[in-house]
Amino acid sequence: MTRLAVLSRAGTVPWEDVAEEKLIAGAPKTRTIVLYENTTRCLSAGEWEASPGKWRIAYTEWEYVEVISGACVVEGDDGRRIEAGPGDKFVIEPGFTGTLEVISPMRKTWVIHE
Repeated sequence: MTRLAVLSRAGTVPWEDVAEEKLIAGAPKTRTIVLYENTTRCLSAGEWEASPGKWRIAYTEWEYVEVISGACVVEGDDGRRIEAGPGDKFVIEPGFTGTLEVISPMRKTWVIHE
């Protein structure tokens, strides 16, 4: 059995509105493309896209992010702030709460461990 997986994008995923109760500014839409899932290891990977806007986020999982295009600001309720653009990489850990502001249409790759 091989332990190698090629991640290829197949089909299209519809855009979704950010939930009204999380929304702070704008009318952002997002879409999540899952390219890999291993439910036994609680691991997944894929791509995510969003249009400009700002909303609340809260994490129960660990997420590695690499921004492909666009720009965003992630700001924790504790005041810690990350401004990210193409090529930038960061990690959001479980327990993080704060905001995500998409400044310009954004695309990222992600790996999540729950």
